[in-house]
Amino acid sequence: MCAIVRIDMPSDETPQDIGRWFTAIVAKLWPVAEGSLSLRRCPCVRENCQACARGEGHPSYVLYARRGGRRVSIYVPDDVAPKIERALENGRRLQQLINEAGVRYVDAVKQQRTAKSRK
Repeated sequence: MCAIVRIDMPSDETPQDIGRWFTAIVAKLWPVAEGSLSLRRCPCVRENCQACARGEGHPSYVLYARRGGRRVSIYVPDDVAPKIERALENGRRLQQLINEAGVRYVDAVKQQRTAKSRK
């Protein structure tokens, strides 16, 4: 699914205004993470495990992320998973804000340039 949203921005924004707006919003986005959280079911090491014998496996959460350019998987305890999901949502929101800030910044710099050339 893709959504394009046009945000009406004030035409008199300065780059400094955008910087203040961005830092104020980003300050509220902690915790932040990037990657994906997955619930997987894996067999255990116990002999004669009934869950494994039925093919159910044992559920556990895993965070898939990148570290040093390599993909890593990190075990996440069940009670921590909701906090990690929130951090991932904040990470996605941060990416959106970076994109929006970039567009607004370019517009503001161009407006300043135009205003200076008219003087």
